[in-house]
Amino acid sequence: MRILLVEDDQMLSNGVNLALTQNGYVVDHVRTGMDADWALVGTDYDLLVLDLGLPEMDGLEVLTRLRERGKATPVLILTARDTLEDRITGLDLGANDYMTKPFHLAEFEARVRALLRKENWGNLTEIRHGDFCFDTSGRRLTVKGEPVELSAREVEVLELLLQRIGKVVNKNQIREHLSSWEEQISFNAIEIIVHRLRKKLEEAGTNIRTIRGLGYLLEMPQN
Repeated sequence: MRILLVEDDQMLSNGVNLALTQNGYVVDHVRTGMDADWALVGTDYDLLVLDLGLPEMDGLEVLTRLRERGKATPVLILTARDTLEDRITGLDLGANDYMTKPFHLAEFEARVRALLRKENWGNLTEIRHGDFCFDTSGRRLTVKGEPVELSAREVEVLELLLQRIGKVVNKNQIREHLSSWEEQISFNAIEIIVHRLRKKLEEAGTNIRTIRGLGYLLEMPQN
């Protein structure tokens, strides 16, 4: 899943960025409100982590513009503004959650998981089909109760296919999902990731079908 982190404090942003990437998320990072607004116009993110006291444009203005464009992107405000009025304003303008600094990293990570679970999985903590079970919070797959080792990119592709069961997912969608500004994923790399993931899913009776010229379709076993 792809996250936009908007934070102008270098030390804090480095720590948060590291925590998110270590949990397998793709992260883009900007330091100003103007850059955040530009990024949100050009890319659909799974989550926006937003500071408020930003250079060039205040975070609340970034949030207001996002919602005025009709974007439902989940937003977690992460800020030093800690008054009740600040929290009410942020939530009323369209934020989904509000954390104040300083904060515990473990709680931040849990809130990220909760927001992504609600947005992408309808609050389900597990996706089950026959012997197939995917833990949406821990992002772990088990088959017949046994863990299946997946790379971070394999998890990303599996999540994207699971969220669109019964629909074809094209390579451009996968590339957008896996790429960051620092690293663009090639179509050849996507084919390799899908091939490896397909092999790992066979035991669960799950198939990733290639629809020539269109993309990939996840076929699940019957419950």
